[in-house]
Amino acid sequence: MPKVVHWNPRTAVGTGRILTRVKIGRRIDNFGDLLGPLIVERIRQSRTLGDRGARDRRLLAVGSIMHLARDGDVVWGTGVNGKMQRTTYPRLDVRAVRGPASAAALRAAGIHVPDVYGDPALLLPRLWSDSELGISRGTAGTVLVPNLHDRAHFPPDALNPRSDVLACIRRIASADRVVASSLHGIVVAEAYGVPAVLVASASEPTFKYEDYYSGTGRRMPSPAGSWQEGLRTAPAPPLSAWSADALLDAFPEDLWEPLSPPVT
Repeated sequence: MPKVVHWNPRTAVGTGRILTRVKIGRRIDNFGDLLGPLIVERIRQSRTLGDRGARDRRLLAVGSIMHLARDGDVVWGTGVNGKMQRTTYPRLDVRAVRGPASAAALRAAGIHVPDVYGDPALLLPRLWSDSELGISRGTAGTVLVPNLHDRAHFPPDALNPRSDVLACIRRIASADRVVASSLHGIVVAEAYGVPAVLVASASEPTFKYEDYYSGTGRRMPSPAGSWQEGLRTAPAPPLSAWSADALLDAFPEDLWEPLSPPVT
């Protein structure tokens, strides 16, 4: 079965010049970076695709992980990392990207990119029912979602982005409002129609946020300077010009063999 590439490195075993280089601790498990394999597997099952396919193929889906791409990889909804932009890329089979900024970076390197945009996390409500995930709309109040590296700038009761991925989706989708420096805090909220306010990240360039908003037909709003300011800030306009159909149609199901009909 094709490998779904995602970012989830192990943590260092300690501090100091030597121990910080020893990456054998627990994995980061940032919920946004775990969405790719989850979404791909759900689509595979829903389309009754077999669990066999080209084992030497790799699929990049969800996240700013274009820098992890290798020669011949398939790209579906991935974005360029603003901290790791490249001028050259390997040969890629691009079906969709997160937004126009990622498309421009690949096209500048001579790679063909179709005009199909969107973060696959926007498909979550199309793939799971609320009851399957335990979502109770409008019951969780305001949910604060820091970027993985911004937790120190948010209060203790903010969502921990390293907690269980389904629990993160459930809490965000059940919110009345989301205030987030986490890109996927914003994406998941907007997928479920929850008003979302962007907070400037202390660690992330604006590239991926601009890419996401433009990929859904909107300009990036001016981010709030802090979560406190975010509580006083109007949310971005809701999704209206973006449709999930093109992204779903671009899903690379040709990477899997269809299930054989039962022998009678």
